[in-house]
Amino acid sequence: MGKFELIFKQSVAKDLRPIPKKEVARILKRIQALRIVPRPPGVEKLSGQELYRIRQGVYRILYEIKNDELIIIVVKIGHRRDVYRVS
Repeated sequence: MGKFELIFKQSVAKDLRPIPKKEVARILKRIQALRIVPRPPGVEKLSGQELYRIRQGVYRILYEIKNDELIIIVVKIGHRRDVYRVS
């Protein structure tokens, strides 16, 4: 299987603004690793949605996998207390 292409929703840039730069670097490194292994150990599929969640410290990365097109769409990034809330 080839590498997946990463696509970020426009709202993800806004999600990253309040996060400290050191944590942002770790989050982006974790997202880059998804290109090779889109379902790493510890990933969970969210119930009722076609989204997956991985943890990076106290932050959560929500993303969608399109296997037929080899695309990963990063939908939302946020603190664990806020990321699941519908805005």
